Amino acid sequence: MDTVPVNSFIFLASIAVIAQGAVWLVDSASRIAARLGISELVIGLTVVAFGTSAPEVGVTVLAAIRDAGDISVGNVVGSNIINVSVILGGTALFGALRTPALVIKRDGPFLLGITALFIFFLFNQRLQLIESIILLVLFVAYLLYLFVKKEGLDEEVDTSPMRPYDPFLTILGLVMIVGGAHFMVESASFIARVYGVSEWIIGATIVAFGTSAPEIATSLIAAIRGHHAMSIGNLVGSNIFNLLLVLGIAGSIRELSVVPESITDIFIMTGIVVLVYIFAVSGRKVSRLEGAILLAVGIAHWVYSYSR
Repeated sequence: MDTVPVNSFIFLASIAVIAQGAVWLVDSASRIAARLGISELVIGLTVVAFGTSAPEVGVTVLAAIRDAGDISVGNVVGSNIINVSVILGGTALFGALRTPALVIKRDGPFLLGITALFIFFLFNQRLQLIESIILLVLFVAYLLYLFVKKEGLDEEVDTSPMRPYDPFLTILGLVMIVGGAHFMVESASFIARVYGVSEWIIGATIVAFGTSAPEIATSLIAAIRGHHAMSIGNLVGSNIFNLLLVLGIAGSIRELSVVPESITDIFIMTGIVVLVYIFAVSGRKVSRLEGAILLAVGIAHWVYSYSR
């Protein structure tokens, strides 16, 4: 039935399905890769990183296919804002996050650069085919550079023995992510239309928070277990994947157009990324106070989004 309560339930259920699918995909695919003798670098930067970004890939690509450009791009922008404000800030409250040297020297500046490029591409409120191809080329070049340099993100991967049913779990995880993404986009679009909320706001807030579930779980677990330093690298890596791979794929399927209000959120995303880098460089850590500031900024963004 097309009612708000039913679609709200479908939306929440989709988040749970997507999150569990991502967990199974990451765990099983990592064990398969290890069994095949693939290096930890490749596992961490492809299988694991793609797995945590798989919900964004599923939602963004399906939204692009359905010509819902606002949800497609809004999901990526919103996810990136949540990653480096709500999740990173909230995680820092568990304890100061030491910044890995590679994030300061390599990944942080690279994220700043591609974020600036993203602003340039979206300034006309469209992401064209050639621009999407450029994003994909940059993504491939980034991975090749890391492989040649033998440097990787601070990523913990599963090195336990491969289980007989891991291939099945990998496929099931992908199916759950794609299926959950389909119902998430449909239910979110319905709710947006009923309440007169723009699809951009829905995509940049609620859908983005839902697809960030794997990153939320990963960062909180890392903080609880004392692996604070890896949290920054993981979230920065996820943002890089979202901008280059996720939007690159979606924009290659269909030219994406967004509403004028999207430009404001894109600049907010850029400002938060710059602020995080400043925090990370100063003292080589993100302190509890700085984490509280980032969390407050993330919450303020949500309030601002729904007050427009």
